[in-house]
Amino acid sequence: MFKALADPTRRRILDELVERDGQTLFEICTRLMTKHGLGLSRQGISQHLAVLESAGLVRSRREGRYKFHELNTEPLERIVTRWLKPDTPEAPQ
Repeated sequence: MFKALADPTRRRILDELVERDGQTLFEICTRLMTKHGLGLSRQGISQHLAVLESAGLVRSRREGRYKFHELNTEPLERIVTRWLKPDTPEAPQ
């Protein structure tokens, strides 16, 4: 997961999914081009999405001809609760 988050393009893809979840590849490409000036090919963005999916940060679902990509925050939540949870005092024995 950390490798997936290390790439700035993948972080921008996640930012776009935070703003508007459930986007198609075409929508993601368009938003990256217009908002961030990223002129990557659809194949390039698709490869980044595959890395994010394999890390569990993005889920995809098909509806007819369309494939929608959605943010999955569960892996990030596990990290946060692992290292940032408040310390609980141990019970006296």
